[in-house]
Amino acid sequence: MRKKIAKFSILPLAAGFVFFSFSTKDAAKLDLENYSTYDLELDYTVPDLRDEIIPEFKVDQTSPILGKSYVGFKEALAFKESGGDYKTINEYGYLGKYQFGEGTLKLVGVYDTISFLNSPALQEAAFYANASRNKWILQRDIKRFVGKTINGVEITESGILAAAHLAGPGSVKKYLRSWGAQAFSDAFGTTIKTYMKRFGGYDVSFVKTEKNSRVDFDKLSV
Repeated sequence: MRKKIAKFSILPLAAGFVFFSFSTKDAAKLDLENYSTYDLELDYTVPDLRDEIIPEFKVDQTSPILGKSYVGFKEALAFKESGGDYKTINEYGYLGKYQFGEGTLKLVGVYDTISFLNSPALQEAAFYANASRNKWILQRDIKRFVGKTINGVEITESGILAAAHLAGPGSVKKYLRSWGAQAFSDAFGTTIKTYMKRFGGYDVSFVKTEKNSRVDFDKLSV
């Protein structure tokens, strides 16, 4: 008696496994000894794409692609803030990849936090607008203090902008103008000095100085 041939499909997955999908409702009850793959063409060659799908990422090194660019700056800051997770909300209510407070979002024209969490493009635009606004507020301090050393840390423009993201531009002004005497730390104990050091030396010339920088929704690709 000729054996029946079961209908099934073979799907290659990124992890290297094979998934069998039987076409009958009683697939779980099948006695595989009654079936054969005789005469079926099963010669599949699937390339190993894992290196392309999951590239190596080393936290302790600057990305050779992003380097010290503006993109490298914001991605390094995002990794520190949230691990780069657009959807996250921390225990204090800070939102998204860059951990924005609702008050800061309103300053750059974002009022809908649900839409904000669901739109990576909006979050990126908000980050730029906030950095541009902070750069305007701190422009005199940038000119005065860049290249100086405070509490053992060389002051750079990117360090100032990162610290402003953490503590607000007002706190950064106080820190710089007191030569580090008026310190700040957030709820997790992170200080302005920490951000000045960790995010120093990036090229943030891409960020333009703008007094009332806000998200331009007309140009936003959500």
